[in-house]
Amino acid sequence: MSTDQNATPVAPTPPRPRLAPEAPPAGPAPVAATTATGVAWGNSAPLALAGFATTTFMLSLIYITAVPAATTPVVFGVALMFGGLAQFVGGIIQLRMGNTFGGMLFCGFGAFWLSLFAIAQFFIKSVPPAQVGHAQGLFLYAFGIFAAIMFLASFRTSIVVVTALAGLTAALFVIGAALYTASLGVIAGVASSGLLKTGGWIALVIAGLAFYLALAEVCEATYGREILPVGHLAKPERESLGEG
Repeated sequence: MSTDQNATPVAPTPPRPRLAPEAPPAGPAPVAATTATGVAWGNSAPLALAGFATTTFMLSLIYITAVPAATTPVVFGVALMFGGLAQFVGGIIQLRMGNTFGGMLFCGFGAFWLSLFAIAQFFIKSVPPAQVGHAQGLFLYAFGIFAAIMFLASFRTSIVVVTALAGLTAALFVIGAALYTASLGVIAGVASSGLLKTGGWIALVIAGLAFYLALAEVCEATYGREILPVGHLAKPERESLGEG
C-alpha cells in the first residue's frame, strides 16, 4: 500500500463541549401542601370554618328570637351535613397535612354538631322532661371545657382565632347555664331566657368571626397572598387558622 508523503496532516477534531443540563423553568410556589406520600392536599380550613359559622349563625338567630324556634329542625339538617360531617372531614385533612391544632379544633367541633344532631333526633326522648335542660346544659358545659382547652393552645395562631375561641368558650358556658337553669322553676326560667339571648348574641359574633376567617383563608389560597388581616401572633411554618 502506498502513502502520499506530501499529504497535509489532518488535525484531530477537538471534543465537543458537553452542555450543562437545562434548569427547570421557575414557577409560582405550590399552594397545596404535600404529604409524606407525595399527594397534594388543598387547605380544608375555609370549608371547616364555613361549616361551623353557618350552623352557629342559624342557631344563634333562634336563641336571640330573631327566627321562630319552630325552625330548629332545619338547623339540625345543616348541623349534620355542613357543621358536622363537612367540618369533621376538614379536620381529618388538617391532621393529614400535619396541622394538629386545626385538625383537633375542626374534628372536635364537627363532632359537636354531629352529637347535637344525634341527641336531638335519637336520645333526648329518653331523658325525663324535667331533666332535659340539665342534659342540654351538661352537653354544652363539656364542650365549653374543650373550647377552653383550644383557647389556651391558640396563642401562637392569630388575634382573630384567639378572640373567636374566647367568645366561643363564653357562649357555650352561658347557653349551657341558660338551658340548665331552665328546669329549676319559674324564676330561674325568666333568668334563663335572658342568659339564652345573651349567649345567642355572643355566638352570633363568633359566627361572624368564623365567616371572616373562612374568607381570609380562601382569599389567601386564591390570590397567593394575605388579603384580609387576621393578626398573626407567630411566624412558624405556614399553617391554616391564621398561623404562618
